[in-house]
Amino acid sequence: MKQRNCIRLLALSLAIVGVCAIVALSFSSASLAQSSLITPGEPRYFAIKGARIVPVSGAPIENGIVVVADGIIKAVGADATIPPEAAVIDGKGLTVYPGLIDAGTSVGLPAPEAPQMGPARGRRAPRPMPSKLSTGPEDRPSTTPWNVAANDLNPDDPRVENWRSAGFTTALVEPQGGIFPGQGSIIDFGDERAGNMVVKPHATLDLSFQPTGGFFSFPGSLMGVIAYVRQVFIDTRWYQQAEAAYNAHHEGVERPPYDRTEVVVGQALKDNELVLLPANEKLRIYRAIRLANEWQIRAAMYGAQEGYEMTSEIAQSKLPVFVNVNWPTMPKDADKDNITLRELRLWDRAPSTPAALSKAGVLYAFYSGGIAKPQEILKNVKKAIDKGLSADDALKAMTINPAQILGVNDRLGSIEPGKIANLVVTDGDLFGEKTKIKDVFVDGMRYQIHEETPPPGPPGHSGKPRPMTQQGVQ
Repeated sequence: MKQRNCIRLLALSLAIVGVCAIVALSFSSASLAQSSLITPGEPRYFAIKGARIVPVSGAPIENGIVVVADGIIKAVGADATIPPEAAVIDGKGLTVYPGLIDAGTSVGLPAPEAPQMGPARGRRAPRPMPSKLSTGPEDRPSTTPWNVAANDLNPDDPRVENWRSAGFTTALVEPQGGIFPGQGSIIDFGDERAGNMVVKPHATLDLSFQPTGGFFSFPGSLMGVIAYVRQVFIDTRWYQQAEAAYNAHHEGVERPPYDRTEVVVGQALKDNELVLLPANEKLRIYRAIRLANEWQIRAAMYGAQEGYEMTSEIAQSKLPVFVNVNWPTMPKDADKDNITLRELRLWDRAPSTPAALSKAGVLYAFYSGGIAKPQEILKNVKKAIDKGLSADDALKAMTINPAQILGVNDRLGSIEPGKIANLVVTDGDLFGEKTKIKDVFVDGMRYQIHEETPPPGPPGHSGKPRPMTQQGVQ
């Protein structure tokens, strides 16, 4: 009996030991797995050697060197030191530019669920019937300032790769639709997690003055929209003062009612976010300047295709301008017998606006304005160059200028040590008709766009540009 009990105890002990060993092994395996997930990858070290470098912030460097490490530009110059761990890229015959910035697009965002209820950055849109009828400002019609573009990013949007392949590394992406459609975010066009793409989540507070109501709904006219926006700013400032007074001494005082719009808009104004005002035609430009002064907000105009008529007024206002390079043209189905002289003048002179703004000393940037193919953006910028804009000013309007207007010129817009490693490598002048983009760097990750000798791939290989590490460089 004792012997049997001893055997049972021995078996039970062995079982316990086995279970403990299995548990310990499981924890060890989990720890190893967790460690492999959080262990940082191989550093992204590159050096482009022997290229022509156009830093934008200074004179071009012939036969220069750019060193990139861990997503940051580490060194720039003719005699920059190349670390031994860097993968060297032969830059002979190539030119390196800062990554291009599209200062207004919906790339990376899902299409609006409802029909668009406002103009997309200076372009007219049909007015659909609102899903909910509004009888006054208290109903907050077409008002969603809490929609932040960074919260809805989709890295798998095929347009992200298309824009990157065209040399665009960064963009101001904006929610669409409504009077207060939401807040724009600055993102980089990488292909990783959405959170890794965000440079500045709260960059702009967008406004549209397109009426969204109808005969039975408010606001059904331009006057109603402007009155509503004015009321929102008045209500917001009242709420800020009332909340501050209540927090300072709330005993025996009725608390102010919570309004989501007032809280979000108030925080945007407190954070000095840039408020974007539509101003494509001459009258709208006048209106934007007047309202920016009246509302005492940090504002910028967008559209400005008729800015060639208003350069002195724009310069005097000191408002920065986002110019829509989706130049207006005669519609294919236009009734040629009813075309006005004003329309003909706009179609002809709109591309001359950037040159006129440069001459007047206005700070401006370019945005795509609904262009479907990103290659057309550079072609349309070339039209502005043909109308008198210098190539240097055109490049600034796609790099350092938007970065400065949006408050990220300490991180983006030029090739300088310490800035984010967003670069475009071409085989010629950026605006040349036959120039090809060879490489694009986004956050220091290399994407080969046009390879000299395409490497053979497995059957069904898509040939999609892929990020490169040192091991991927020959």
